[in-house]
Amino acid sequence: MRRNEIGPARTPARPWSRRAARVGAAALVVGLVGIASPAGAHVTVTPSTTAAGAHALLQFAVGHGCGDSPTTRITIQIPAQITSVTPTRTALWKVTKQTETVDPPAVDAHGNKIVQRVASVTFSTDTPLPDGYREVFELTVQLPEAGTRLVFPTIQTCERGESAWTEVPQDGKDVGELQLPAPSFVVAAPLTGTDGTAGAHNHTLTGNSAATPAPARNDTLTLAALAAGTLGALLGGAALVRQRRRA
Repeated sequence: MRRNEIGPARTPARPWSRRAARVGAAALVVGLVGIASPAGAHVTVTPSTTAAGAHALLQFAVGHGCGDSPTTRITIQIPAQITSVTPTRTALWKVTKQTETVDPPAVDAHGNKIVQRVASVTFSTDTPLPDGYREVFELTVQLPEAGTRLVFPTIQTCERGESAWTEVPQDGKDVGELQLPAPSFVVAAPLTGTDGTAGAHNHTLTGNSAATPAPARNDTLTLAALAAGTLGALLGGAALVRQRRRA
């Protein structure tokens, strides 16, 4: 049998299927462009906890430049309700803090009088962050009372131009309607543990989750682990003694 007689003849692709493929590819490209659009990628803040009185780690994420221009500096303004701020150092970014006088002086949870506070924190670099690359800047703060909306106006400076993420929704508008919304979140009620304070650090961003109960202690397993550890230490010590005697 000749080679060209094996198997059924191929059916030419139909014109409509080619058009459908082209339309599908075009739709995919449009979708990807929409996902990568700077308008949908804001400077955001993610707190490790929102519980009032807790010490929270705030992560400010920057995922794009000013248009396509690389980012050289980020300045985060600290709301007046926060009097304790500790920025995290990073390898590529220089960190500077600007302070201001607290008038009248405030008193912290430990009874200490506060007359100066950090008003803003600036991260600057000689190695600009290219557009399309993500960077996270961290601040540790103590959160104020429940119900407080904390707004962090942020200025993003680039090699060409800047973006002022300072807009706050007014008159019932949703934050999604803003072009350059300021990073913000609302402080939730504290979670009270058995010691009155431990539960506060388990509060999540949603502000309505319950604290995870501590697992029950298993005394049998605890004693077994302790015994195993002691036996291991004794055997190790005996081996060390034998080794020294041989030497």
